[in-house]
Amino acid sequence: MTETPDRRSAVKARSRRAILEAADALLVEHGAPVFSVDELAERADVSRRTVFNHFGSLDDVVLTVCAERLGQVIAEVELAATRTPVGDGSRASMFDELAETLRGADLPAPVTYLANALGPLAQGDDPRAAALAQQAFARVADHLVDELLRRYPHVDPLDARLLVTSLVHGVGVIAMHWCTTTDPAAPDARAAWDALVDRLIENVRAGYMPEH
Repeated sequence: MTETPDRRSAVKARSRRAILEAADALLVEHGAPVFSVDELAERADVSRRTVFNHFGSLDDVVLTVCAERLGQVIAEVELAATRTPVGDGSRASMFDELAETLRGADLPAPVTYLANALGPLAQGDDPRAAALAQQAFARVADHLVDELLRRYPHVDPLDARLLVTSLVHGVGVIAMHWCTTTDPAAPDARAAWDALVDRLIENVRAGYMPEH
C-alpha cells in the first residue's frame, strides 16, 4: 500500500528526532562532538543517507542539538525567577531580584554541555557556533526582561533591558572563564561557579567608581 503524506511526515519526524536524541547521547558520553556520521547513524538506528536527508553535515546536527539545549538554560532561569520574591520595584530591589535569580539558576550543567559541544566548532571559526553562543544569552536576557516587566509594568523597558543585559552577558563571560579554568567534574566546581556569579554581581553592583 502507498504511504499517505501524513504517515510519511510522521516517519520523517521520528527519524529526525532519533538522530537528534542519538547525537545528544553521544555528546554527553564523549563530552565533545568527536563521533562520526556512521556512529551517529548506528546509534539512531537509521542509515547514513537518512542523516544527510535531514541535515547538511554533522556540524548541523550538533548545532541543532545545542539550539534545543538552550531551552534548558532558559527553563532553569525561569524556574529560579519564579522562586525569587518580588521586591518594592526600586532599581536596587530589581537588581537584587535578578542577582538572586542568577544565583538560584542551576546553570553549570547546561553551560558545560554547550561549551563542550560548541568549543570545537568555534575553534574551527564556524560563525554559526559563535552566533548560537550569543543567541543563548540573548534569549535568556529576553525572558528575564519579560519577567521583570510582568512584575513591574511601570518600569521603563529600556531601563529593564540595560539592567538585565549587564548581568546576563556578564554570565556569558564568567561561563567562558569557568569552562576554561575549571574541571566540571571536580568536587569544588560548583563552588567555583558560585564564587564567579558573586564576583559578577558585586562588580556590576559597585560599578567602577573610585574606591574610598
